[in-house]
Amino acid sequence: MPDETPLRWATPPAAIAALSAAGIALAVTAAVAVPDAAGRVLVGFAALLVLVTVALALRQRPRLEVLPGGAGIATMRLTGRREFPRAALHRVRIVEYPRFGRRVPMLEIDTIDPATGAENLMIFGRWDLGTDPRNVHAALSVRDLAPDQTPS
Repeated sequence: MPDETPLRWATPPAAIAALSAAGIALAVTAAVAVPDAAGRVLVGFAALLVLVTVALALRQRPRLEVLPGGAGIATMRLTGRREFPRAALHRVRIVEYPRFGRRVPMLEIDTIDPATGAENLMIFGRWDLGTDPRNVHAALSVRDLAPDQTPS
């Protein structure tokens, strides 16, 4: 029987802090160290993009969570928290996508709303979960939250 500690996965705080520092450094560089206007705009825009990424990562914490008692899962999106009961989980599997010359594991979760039949596909990577997606899949499998584990 799996333990009942809450399982949550999110972008690591250290990664968010490092990205915040990089965004602030870019903003300061744009303000004081770039002599030409075009360069200042480009570096300032890069700083803005980095800081927006930080805000999005902070907004979506925790990214994935097991509901109490293993009743299902919950995800945090930009629009808010969404819960999926065990009956809504159609397929939870690891799919390896090619990226930069190697295969990178991603956690795919397919859900089907029992009431409306609406389908939803969510894909989580290491950045989203803060750990290897295979570890998250294993934790979900132990709690019987990973139906239809057909390989990709």
